[in-house]
Amino acid sequence: MKLVRFGKAGNERPGIVDGDGKIRDLSGYVSDITGDTVSPAWLDKLRAIDTSSLPEAPADARISAPVAGSSNFIAVGLNYADHAKETGSPIPEEPILFNKLANCIVGPNDNVIMPRGSKKLDWEAEIAFVVGQRAQYVDEKDALDYIAGYAICNDVSERHFQAERGGQWMKGKCFETSGPLGPWLVTRDEIEDVQNLDMFLDVNGKRMQTGNTKTMIFSIAHCLHYISQFMVLEAGDVVTTGTPPGVGLGMDPQVFLNVGDVMKLGIQGLGEQSQTVVEPR
Repeated sequence: MKLVRFGKAGNERPGIVDGDGKIRDLSGYVSDITGDTVSPAWLDKLRAIDTSSLPEAPADARISAPVAGSSNFIAVGLNYADHAKETGSPIPEEPILFNKLANCIVGPNDNVIMPRGSKKLDWEAEIAFVVGQRAQYVDEKDALDYIAGYAICNDVSERHFQAERGGQWMKGKCFETSGPLGPWLVTRDEIEDVQNLDMFLDVNGKRMQTGNTKTMIFSIAHCLHYISQFMVLEAGDVVTTGTPPGVGLGMDPQVFLNVGDVMKLGIQGLGEQSQTVVEPR
């Protein structure tokens, strides 16, 4: 099942993608796709709906992030060995965690606003998961049961802010529009092996990142298990799990985004995104 939210920012409606790839309006059943409606019980109810009976969304509707009202947006850093190597970082012995702010989540095709003072704006194609039920002290063998589904995330990063301005990584990770998410929330049952999905990212039509989730250092199950030892994850929370090699920071010479650049990224089974970098506000 592919859940989606569509409509103008701040006025989105819940939707579901039917077998023909059309978005159908779910607002007759739920008011929105939130932590409350990604629980196992609610997902079972949504699966039972005859999607052909639902009204179609407008063909030109904006696609929003597939879950609303997330309390937390957590990220795992340096979770692909080749990416750690390209940035000159040691292979982590435990997952590196940092925060992105939930208010930096935007739709998968919304513009990315270059932050004021930006010098080194970079891209990161990632697979994210959305938590489906409260998770605390979860055993790794049970961890996937706590996941509602998966989505693409572009962990857009300002490297100068992140690494050269002191303090924590979140300085370069939390600016407005730095978390494009979607287009869909693909429920766990649709993904046969989440640790074997191809992924890519292009900038202005040039392939920059090519990877596969099988090269993660720490699996998605391990990430949820690990995070839950330190904090409580609530339904609707988003966790993005690291990027494969090919970021601008790791190139020689380094390459960073400019106003007008277009990023296109995708993950097998999860769809595609596209964002244009626009002037600071």
